Amino acid sequence: MPQSLSSPHADRALARPQTGAAAPVRLSGEVYGTLINLSGRRRFTSQRVVLYAVLAMQGRDDALAMSREALAVFRDAHAALVDGSDKLPGLYCDELREAYFGAAGADRVIRAFIELAERVLEAIPLRTRAVPALLEQLVESATPLLGVLNGVTQVYEDLAKRQASTVKKQLVGVMSDIETIAKQARIVSFNAQVIAARAGDSGREFAVVSAELTQITGKLDGLVREAMRTSVA
Repeated sequence: MPQSLSSPHADRALARPQTGAAAPVRLSGEVYGTLINLSGRRRFTSQRVVLYAVLAMQGRDDALAMSREALAVFRDAHAALVDGSDKLPGLYCDELREAYFGAAGADRVIRAFIELAERVLEAIPLRTRAVPALLEQLVESATPLLGVLNGVTQVYEDLAKRQASTVKKQLVGVMSDIETIAKQARIVSFNAQVIAARAGDSGREFAVVSAELTQITGKLDGLVREAMRTSVA
């Protein structure tokens, strides 16, 4: 009998707070890349499940094993995205909770596909009368499933773009602050040079410090220009 897929992940996800003033989660670009890759992979593997199930029904060697392997990859990717793992955050924001458990019901559609695929793959070797009807249902479910998967993957992509934009704006702001400090340091350095010149021999040590400050502000200017150039590229 296929394992029920309706409650464990869904119950845990729905138990998470839906609203509140929780601090936003900031993920690295690498994590976002993994999330988008996993979500996109479900589109590919779902089609492999259906394709090889059809071929298995036609008697092609190894097709049944390949369909089961694709289904395992599909199931594991979905579990990692919803439940999270040591390296993945699961449903860490309202947009993802809405995508999976809101009106679109992505989690429900995905789990229904998994359950139906398991039934088909268990029935094919038995050659029962129900196999053709079950397989037809699986084939028909593939197209709406793709639409759901495309929608969820787009959510991950939008979240990644939004964070990248936020980080870039913050970097530009920090660089602007540093540039302001550098300008102030140049003024201090210039004034120090004037004072050192007026002090004559007694101001030589002060002049050395002033010169060093000038070199530091020059390097800082270069770093700021490079950071600004990179951040707005």
